[in-house]
Amino acid sequence: MNLTPSPSLRKIAMFTGIVEEIGTILVANTGLERDNTLRIGCTLATSDAQLGDSIAVNGVCLTVTAFAADWFEVGLAPETLRRTNLGQLKVGSSVNLERALAAGRRMGGHYVQGHVDGTGEIIAIEPDGESKAITIRVAPALMRYIVEKGFIAVDGTSLTITRTTDDSFGLAIIAHTQAWAIIGQQQVGDTVNIEVDILAKYVENIVRFDRKMLAE
Repeated sequence: MNLTPSPSLRKIAMFTGIVEEIGTILVANTGLERDNTLRIGCTLATSDAQLGDSIAVNGVCLTVTAFAADWFEVGLAPETLRRTNLGQLKVGSSVNLERALAAGRRMGGHYVQGHVDGTGEIIAIEPDGESKAITIRVAPALMRYIVEKGFIAVDGTSLTITRTTDDSFGLAIIAHTQAWAIIGQQQVGDTVNIEVDILAKYVENIVRFDRKMLAE
């Protein structure tokens, strides 16, 4: 087990929403007053790991606090447990894993920060040939950032929105994504982490600022 701090901890991380590996929860210490942790079994995610590295777990950017050849540990802040589905994980649960984007690596999905905005609930799953049509309900406050054909990260997976309603959005999940991300395993009623496209937030803030300036 490696507990030696990295000589140069990475302070900034970004992700692409392309899941590298599905990990398995080995230990889940959550619901505690302090020292909430997860130990996650994996192979690829620890192949070049250092203490302090950032890894997205179900789309949540977390810091590696210990690792070995086939597992790593992360700490969970109370805010993380309140805002995400990580507090619901149990031993044996599957999670999406993605290491922080490295220089020279392709940007295959979209810019994902690993800062989850909230959770959604899967309310429908329908077969569509080899694909699945999945509908997810979210809080109305998030729907303002969700547009048809736009990007969204669901449990850290970069996906394209196929349709929207006042309180939900749809996704078309191809066979490859079903095999390589946990969305292929999920059922109606499951809670998923949602990160909306950061560009939508920037646009909203610019418009709000401009309106404020014009009003003065």
